[in-house]
Amino acid sequence: MSFGDDHDGQTRTRLPDATPGTTRPPARSSRSLVAVIGVVVLLVAAIALANRGDGTPSDTPRQGAGPNAPSPSAAPTSATGVRPVTGRNGQIPTGFAHDEQGAQSAAANYAVALGSVDMFQPGPREALVRATHDPAVADALVKSLNDSYSAGFLSNVGLQPDGTAPNGLTFVSRTIPVGTKVKDYTGDTATAEVWCTGLVGLAGDGSTKPVTSTWFTITEKLKWVGGDWKVVSSEQAEGPTPVNGDNRASVADEIARAVEGYGGFTYAR
Repeated sequence: MSFGDDHDGQTRTRLPDATPGTTRPPARSSRSLVAVIGVVVLLVAAIALANRGDGTPSDTPRQGAGPNAPSPSAAPTSATGVRPVTGRNGQIPTGFAHDEQGAQSAAANYAVALGSVDMFQPGPREALVRATHDPAVADALVKSLNDSYSAGFLSNVGLQPDGTAPNGLTFVSRTIPVGTKVKDYTGDTATAEVWCTGLVGLAGDGSTKPVTSTWFTITEKLKWVGGDWKVVSSEQAEGPTPVNGDNRASVADEIARAVEGYGGFTYAR
């Protein structure tokens, strides 16, 4: 898997010490992160209720497969980088490099954290928001999210009032970055895009809200605050979305076992 980049540089991808969070489903663009998250959480129920589309195989040849194909411009994922991230705030990496690669890595890791199942429970949600955001916007965002994740909303998603899954079911919410790039960089501010795929829904025998996949791009405005990159605002849009393959959809129990058995990644350039 490649971490796309319009700049020279390489990517380090490593496993975390513990399983991190998961996926945020796509939402329309907004001017502030507070508004964006509000829209995102209100759309989760609709996404979880959506049926999985029929897979359609594609006969289109893979780009870059021939001997005369142009060289890709994106920097590939590799086992080296400018400097590995060694710090950690809970399950979220910290201490990103004060450069464009560090901004991309921060944006990718924050997308993973803010799309996780922890966002559906008040205590873990507040901890994630405060760990990833500029303190100047964190208080307002926490309040907005607490209002959005109401008991009624959680019930529509299929969750208990405390944000946990019913007995026998596994709630799935994972964001998986596919690539990143920097749009603007000024030293202490950066705008980074993270192209993602995501999983959301309830897995397990008898689930009426199957786990579905989504594709979306998150644009994060970051600021260098207190020696690290922090989110100031964010926008999210659908796609780019590839053509579905012809893979057989797994049964609910298979998905539940996969989610419980496979940990996520942190993304450190």
